[in-house]
Amino acid sequence: MLARRRPAGPGPTALLLVALLAAEARASWLIRRPLSPSGPELRQAARAALHFFNYRAASPSTVRVLKEVLNGTALIREEGENIKVAFSIESYRTENSQLGTCSALVGFKDHKSRPTVNISCTPLLDQKERKKEDYKLYKQIKQLETPPFETTIPGKLGDMDPSLQPLWELAMIGNSFLMWEKTTSTSSYYYVQQITNIKKWIRPDDFIILHYRLLLHEFRTQEIISCHLHLVWHPEKPSKTQYHCQDSGTQENGSGNSEGSGFL
Repeated sequence: MLARRRPAGPGPTALLLVALLAAEARASWLIRRPLSPSGPELRQAARAALHFFNYRAASPSTVRVLKEVLNGTALIREEGENIKVAFSIESYRTENSQLGTCSALVGFKDHKSRPTVNISCTPLLDQKERKKEDYKLYKQIKQLETPPFETTIPGKLGDMDPSLQPLWELAMIGNSFLMWEKTTSTSSYYYVQQITNIKKWIRPDDFIILHYRLLLHEFRTQEIISCHLHLVWHPEKPSKTQYHCQDSGTQENGSGNSEGSGFL
């Protein structure tokens, strides 16, 4: 009677492969640690994700602002840090009190700007209502006379002329792109102080062109950064933003395209 042969065990090559794969898996994510919702890291990631979302959506009627960070985790690798964050949002328009939530994965690499962002958010308006509101603003801006060159939005006392509100809301698309591009894992946050030197015209293909100067406040250093932005926008087509900034004696340029209404 022939004896049964035992199945051969894994050879040295297979064992080496298993060891290498295990080592690679350990190196892929070096550290995973929970972060406090009240800490600066999660708020920085949430703000970067929202800037990215608002710019890519290119929908002035549904610009979102951060309400509260809910939870998050840092995933630290050799080449940088990824942050998973969940947060609640609300509409920029105060008359729309509807709330929503977002979840995002934000990647910061070697303290470089322009973090990578994957984000999903609950809609604040359904698609039909959003399109209606964006077209309403589009028509208002087309009919609006360009304000005097020295006009500032908001005014010097912080007041907002209701007739200039559509220009301010449209500029938030370009502003969001710039603030996303300038964000790093260690930078402070930015907020828009005012826009001025506004020029507006309509292209033959019905795109609105908005060219303006932006004063951007960097919170940590209290520095005011002056940038010139050029925004090309249509409510149903991808928009484009270009900018040129003078920051602490240095000059910086950038440009990007949004996905428009299809992103939401």
